[in-house]
Amino acid sequence: MIRPMIATAALLLATTTACGAGADAAGDEAAAEGFPITIDNCGAEVSLDAPPERVVMLKSAAVPYLHALGVMDRVVARAGDYPADYYDAETQAELDDIPLLTDEMDTSGHLQISKEVVIGEEPDLVLGEVENLSRDTLDAVGIDLLEEPAMCAEGVADPGFDDVYSQLETYGEVFDREDEAAKAVADLRERVTELEAKKVGEGRTAAVLYPTVGGGVTYAYGTRSMAHPQLEAAGFEDVFADVDERVFEVSTEDLLERDPDVIILLHNTGDPKKVEESVTQLAGAEDLTAVRNGDVMAQLFNFTEPPSALSVDGLERIIERFDQ
Repeated sequence: MIRPMIATAALLLATTTACGAGADAAGDEAAAEGFPITIDNCGAEVSLDAPPERVVMLKSAAVPYLHALGVMDRVVARAGDYPADYYDAETQAELDDIPLLTDEMDTSGHLQISKEVVIGEEPDLVLGEVENLSRDTLDAVGIDLLEEPAMCAEGVADPGFDDVYSQLETYGEVFDREDEAAKAVADLRERVTELEAKKVGEGRTAAVLYPTVGGGVTYAYGTRSMAHPQLEAAGFEDVFADVDERVFEVSTEDLLERDPDVIILLHNTGDPKKVEESVTQLAGAEDLTAVRNGDVMAQLFNFTEPPSALSVDGLERIIERFDQ
């Protein structure tokens, strides 16, 4: 059975939160002594004078980190899409308590939100950069922004599970929850080690794709994406291990030539069956080994990308699906 990291992390934090608000208040003065801190984020230096108290999330990637650290109550508003399939009941309840500003997306799947709406929440930190609300725009009004490293313009040269641990530690530093971060990282490391030992993909090849439902461009993920180390951890040989890019267009001819034994299809919303059909109904797809053997799996995007605790859950889902 799949065992979401966010539920495990909640158990880890049970003892740390049991001390109550009084202990937190007593530690406020000591916590402030560790600040200001400076975080290098997407090539920018973000200086924080104190742990953030009013956070606005414009992307969902930070949710498992904030839950693990016990700081979801610092989030005063959120925007974008937060599929319930990612979260256990406790995390979903935390999200339900956070007002949703908007989930409006353009035709390319990019969040549409105005500067005025975000500023109106008076945040001291925004998590996630969107096209029409950049770091520079927020800097101009004195609001700090942090983006997931994998989503920075330069990306991550060699992503892996160490990036998940590192980002969790970074959030621990930002929110002055370093002890909680250390415990959550230790749990994640143990899970990944146990999953890697299964090697269910040994002797088989695989590809991770992002198809356009209803027809259009098919994208593939290379070694600069979390898809690559995730496949390796499951024991598969990545057929795009020679491509030093995060994501790129791939033709049906190239896919047929590489002919993976297993295909994993990432998607953000919609019926997983239709996502699978977007590849299985391509001209010539019947000649793909993965299609012929029924070894095609649709997986929600954040279970792979960007690197986060959800990537560990995604690894577990892949292993369960292809454990033969």
